[in-house]
Amino acid sequence: MVRVGSLEFQRKFGEFQHQAQREPVEITRHGRREFVLMSADHYDWLRAAAQRTHRTADAFNVVIDAVERAEMDAEHAHLNDLLK
Repeated sequence: MVRVGSLEFQRKFGEFQHQAQREPVEITRHGRREFVLMSADHYDWLRAAAQRTHRTADAFNVVIDAVERAEMDAEHAHLNDLLK
């Protein structure tokens, strides 16, 4: 993601407007992220993705059964210690 200070963004708005068509542009102020400029298509995709999320409590039984039967690869077994 392109990162630009707010003053440079103001000076080169047109350039960053074109850049935002390809990828989001992060706009900073005093070194901290303040805004992200992105294309309308990218924004619409993000909104649609957020609406596609589902609560775990609403999962179908087939999904719950599959999760219960799933096994973790042995190389990740140490992660079980984090649950204790």
